[in-house]
Amino acid sequence: MKPNKTQQHFLSDNASPAHPAILDALARSSQEHAVPYGDDPHTESAAARIRELFDRDCGVYFTYNGTGANVAALRTVTRPFEAVLCTEMAHINEDEAGACEAIGGFKLLPIHRADGRLRPEDLLPFRSRRGFEHTSQPAVVSVTQATEVGTIYRPDQLRALCDAAHDEGYIVHMDGARIANAAVRWWEEEHTRGSRITPAEAVRVVSADAGVDVLSFGGTKNGLLFGEAVVFFDRDREDAFRYLRKQTTQLHSKMRYIALQFERYLQDELWFNNARRANQTAAALASALEALPGVASAFPVEANGVFVTLPAAVIPRLREEFPFYLWEEEQNLVRLMVSWDTREEVVERFVSVCTSLLMQYA
Repeated sequence: MKPNKTQQHFLSDNASPAHPAILDALARSSQEHAVPYGDDPHTESAAARIRELFDRDCGVYFTYNGTGANVAALRTVTRPFEAVLCTEMAHINEDEAGACEAIGGFKLLPIHRADGRLRPEDLLPFRSRRGFEHTSQPAVVSVTQATEVGTIYRPDQLRALCDAAHDEGYIVHMDGARIANAAVRWWEEEHTRGSRITPAEAVRVVSADAGVDVLSFGGTKNGLLFGEAVVFFDRDREDAFRYLRKQTTQLHSKMRYIALQFERYLQDELWFNNARRANQTAAALASALEALPGVASAFPVEANGVFVTLPAAVIPRLREEFPFYLWEEEQNLVRLMVSWDTREEVVERFVSVCTSLLMQYA
């Protein structure tokens, strides 16, 4: 898979460029001097915008990237002899090169869930570990919103899980790399039912309002150049983060360049509009593919990921023009990630090529 420099493809929403408004905000500040390490007006302003978005007094800290946000956040709430419960497919378990265990020193306890969503009953088998000195002690539940297979935790599902976790004495962490896409989905479902919630209300209800204690708030997959935020809704948990962020190599000396992006990202609902565009394009792609013979959706398209099974013969040919990941080779299950900037003609071309190949190999 060697896409040309101008080609759009479906490998990852990380492949998309930064939004022009984000780049413009950075360019306009290129001549500024500011106090380093976050003691600057832009960092203060961006943190205030995040507190306004979530409508609460939360601790806000910026990091370089999502892995750093997850590791530093989890290090803050998990001691070295403790463990984090997560799904097998969780990014912290599958896609961060063991960073949590190597850097954080704590253990991950993965749970199989085909749809990417933990349930309250998944916590019960770990009760027997509590107080047994020969095994790591479960202390944190980590969820992903939206999940790795593009499903979302709806508020009632998330609340039930958070309540169960808190009843067991666990802290709840959320990997919100695609939280904007999850918020868009819930906003649309509520509007379909006649409930006129705001985008801000939607993002709250799929995270903080449901009981999440600490959030890795993603932006890079949705239009930022770089940078994420760690948000402590439970401020009693945040004290050590400042030191662990530095130790985890996530304290940016020119912090204002992360903060500037979040300032613009949270202005005029850019975060919401980007995610909505990606979700809508993903839905259109899925709808067109599902109409083709030999193509089947593996999961509901609730965010910006499309997971479909294809006849094995067409996959290599499709990947030559449109790079994407083969999610499960034995099942011929592929993942097509749609970005905020994915053009309609790219989707149409993909469907057209897929159609031709299906006819050729029928």
